[in-house]
Formats: sequence, C-alpha cells, structure tokens
Amino acid sequence: MLRGQQTWVFHNRPVIISRATIVGPDEGEGPLAAEFDKVHEDNKFGEDSWEKSERKLMEEAAQLALQKAKLQPGDVQFYIGGDLMNQIISNSFAARTLSIPYIGVFGACSTSMETLALASMLVNSKSAKHALAGTCSHNCTAEKQFRYPTEYGSQKPPTAQFTVTGAGAAIVAESGDGPVVTAATIGKVIDMGIKDPFNMGAAMAPAAVDTIQAHFRDMAVQPSYYDLIVTGDLASVGYTIANEMFTQNGIPMNQTKYKDCGLMIYDIQKQNVQAGGSGCGCSATVTYGHILNQVAKGELKRVLVVATGALLSPLSFQQGESIPCIAHAVSIESGVNS
Repeated sequence: MLRGQQTWVFHNRPVIISRATIVGPDEGEGPLAAEFDKVHEDNKFGEDSWEKSERKLMEEAAQLALQKAKLQPGDVQFYIGGDLMNQIISNSFAARTLSIPYIGVFGACSTSMETLALASMLVNSKSAKHALAGTCSHNCTAEKQFRYPTEYGSQKPPTAQFTVTGAGAAIVAESGDGPVVTAATIGKVIDMGIKDPFNMGAAMAPAAVDTIQAHFRDMAVQPSYYDLIVTGDLASVGYTIANEMFTQNGIPMNQTKYKDCGLMIYDIQKQNVQAGGSGCGCSATVTYGHILNQVAKGELKRVLVVATGALLSPLSFQQGESIPCIAHAVSIESGVNS
C-alpha cells in the first residue's frame, strides 16, 4: 500500500458513496451556493452559543450523508472527524450524538483530507466496510478562539482570511456508486518561521508545495495526470506564493488547472472576506460539493485535493512560537457510475 516515502495507494479503490455539505449565510452568497446541500439563513442555527452551532452543523452533515447512503449509524464501523476547536469538541460532541466508534484527529484546516485519507485506508485494508469522514468550522468560533471575538469588531489586514462556516461529511465504502479514492499523500510539517496569525496563506503555501511535490515523486506522475489540482485554503496570498514556488522548483503546473478552495467559495471582490476563505469547512464543502459534483457530471476525471493546515494554538502564538503547517493530498477519480 505504501508507495515511495509518504503515499498510500488504494488498490481496492474505496468508493465515496455519499457526501453532504451544509454552510452558513455568507457561503450561501458566494459563487458555489447552488452546490451545497443546505444553506442556513443565520449563523446561530437556533443554538445559544457559537460552539453549539458548529456542532449542529457537523451533526446535520453527518446525518445527511448517512441518509443519502441509506445507512443507519450502526452500519458504519468508524467515524473519523476533527475541527479547529480546542479538544476538537465539535466532532467529539457530534460523535456522542451519532454513537459511531470514533477516531478524533487534528490537522487544522487540512483535516478534511486527513479524515478522508484515513477513512479510505480503513476501507481499503478491510478494517471497515463503511467509514464516515467529517470536518467543520464556524467563523465565529474560530475568530473567538484564535483572534478576537466577532463582537469585538477588530480590523483585519488584507492578508487575513475569513473562516468558512460549513461542514462536510463523506461515507467511504468497499463498493458502490461514486468517485473512488485512489491514493493519499501524507504531508510533513513545514515551518518557515512565520509568526503572523493574520497571514495563514503565506505560512501554509510551502507545506502545500512540499506535499504536491512528494505526491508527484511517489506516484511518478506529472501535473498533467490530473484535470484539476486544488489546494485547501491558501487564498489570494498563499495561492500567489505557491505559484511562485512551483515556478522556482520547476513544477509544470501549467499542464493542468490549479485552483484554491479559499478563492472558489467566496467572491473576494464583492464579499468582505479579505484574502479569501479558510477553516476546516472550506476544502470540505468545496470538495464534497462543487468538485465532486463536477466529477459526477463527467466534467472532471482525476482530481488531486491538497488540504492545508496551520498547526498553531492560541497559546503557542502568545508565547511567540512560529506557525508549523501541513498539507495532505488525496487523489480522487471518477468511478464507473459516479
């Protein structure tokens, strides 16, 4: 299953048999609004705290994915989930509601592909028949924990990103209809010494480039192998840096389409989102919504999704630590009936 130094190849071709995306009102005003399963009209979702609102998002997405797959929670062997909150409480509390054996992980905003890679590994190795991968984020919880509460009204520099309010869930199975997960490249932690929590794109871009290079090396493929390569949430600053690094490193990304979820989910010219989107829900909702919809329609055959994450905590930032980052890549291809 291991190819090269850091890539798993899934020879049994686990299938994404269902997926669900639920977002908040800001995402519902963006260019991908029609691609999501549900758009809430307010950020509270009827709850009395932002944290409870984020948990509800995750529960709704997981339950909708189960419903689409015509499965009950008892039919799923493992739920792999994580988020940005301290002690990943959004997913841990959602797992309490779902009552599915739970593996909690933390990869910051890279969690969407980290969970999908692990779910695919479990199914490919026959350790599970069905595995649920899920992640979420909420603008108000992330701002409150990592920067300043929204109610404080602090100004943000143009390099800052806007945390996506959204949740994405996918069920991976041994067989069925849908796109197949063919490989996953697990990233290394890369730290370029950046300490500014309002410049996540610059911090994460080197990790994205490192993982993409590793994937090409391990799989012995060129960018042209994929119809689309998309990074998680580098937004305008990190996307520009990544393109510069590809050129410097001699990676011919002009062979394919290269996009970024943080630039796809919002209209950064019209919406007040600074450099673009971020958060665990960014790559999760764009991938399980828009991108896999394109795969289902036959518009894309092979996609490499590279979710990026900044592994800081409020405490590490306050103590003057730099920001270690990571990126995980998952290769998704159209199935026979996807």
